[in-house]
Amino acid sequence: MLSNEFYVLIFVSVILIIFVLVGVAFFTLLERKVLGYIHLRKGPNKVGFMGILQPFSDAIKLFCKEHINPLVSNYLLYYMCPVFSLFLSLFLWMLMPYMSGMFNFNLGLFFFLLCTSMGVYTIMLAGWSSNSNYALLGGLRAVAQTISYEVSLALILLSFVFLISSYSLLDFFYYQIGIWFLFFLFPLCNIWFVSCLAETNRSPFDFAEGESELVSGFNVEYGSGGFALIFLSEYSSILFMSMLSCIIFMGSDLHSFLFYVKVLFIGFLYIWVRGTLPRYRYDKLMYLAWSSFLPVSLNFLMFYLGLKIFF
Repeated sequence: MLSNEFYVLIFVSVILIIFVLVGVAFFTLLERKVLGYIHLRKGPNKVGFMGILQPFSDAIKLFCKEHINPLVSNYLLYYMCPVFSLFLSLFLWMLMPYMSGMFNFNLGLFFFLLCTSMGVYTIMLAGWSSNSNYALLGGLRAVAQTISYEVSLALILLSFVFLISSYSLLDFFYYQIGIWFLFFLFPLCNIWFVSCLAETNRSPFDFAEGESELVSGFNVEYGSGGFALIFLSEYSSILFMSMLSCIIFMGSDLHSFLFYVKVLFIGFLYIWVRGTLPRYRYDKLMYLAWSSFLPVSLNFLMFYLGLKIFF
């Protein structure tokens, strides 16, 4: 009986990963379309009807190109970092709080923090193993930025741990049946969203790959399949963060169609921000993390801890 359950678990996980990858493919198409209309142009519209096959065309093009590695690179690390990066970002999806169980477990929030912290190493080693000055500088920027914003993300999650007295993502569903956390935790929601932008290296916080000053950042030496894997892991993380934001702030009824509309809307916000806001200055990014978000997150943490004790 146990072996049957195990096989079902593996089968469902593989299906989930396949659908996540297809979702990532069409999310990239949505981004290119939306950015096109923001720039008053069409976006991809040649491959298939309205460009709907464009993501598959891009994937085939990237994976069929010759893989070239720099002569002075640390080859094993250089080769494995994109693979490990994609593995980590897909591994996070096992946290989806299905009522049927899956891998959903009581310490889900801890597992999330653990996996996102591990993601820092892949960026750092990808930049270092390329043995390029630009890649190393981009990697160092990304590490400093990710670590800075992980602190406020962790404190925000701790606030929820005090509020719902649990680390399980499934409990967010039960606590939000009457009202969403979004309505009485709105300031925290804003800080969470900005921290998610910084955590996933998205504009206006995309200093790790600032084209104007770093050529292309930590992934400058990657081409063909390696670049495609880094790209997939970044967009998979964006979709996961959108899903997690919905679970935490907007009710987490995974069996309703509305939940997936909300996930898509938060993903659209990522694109909207990219199309409208200019890139920040790096020192201002650090100032925002340590002098603005950290004190506010700590204050909210103390407030909710006191609230919990009082009631």
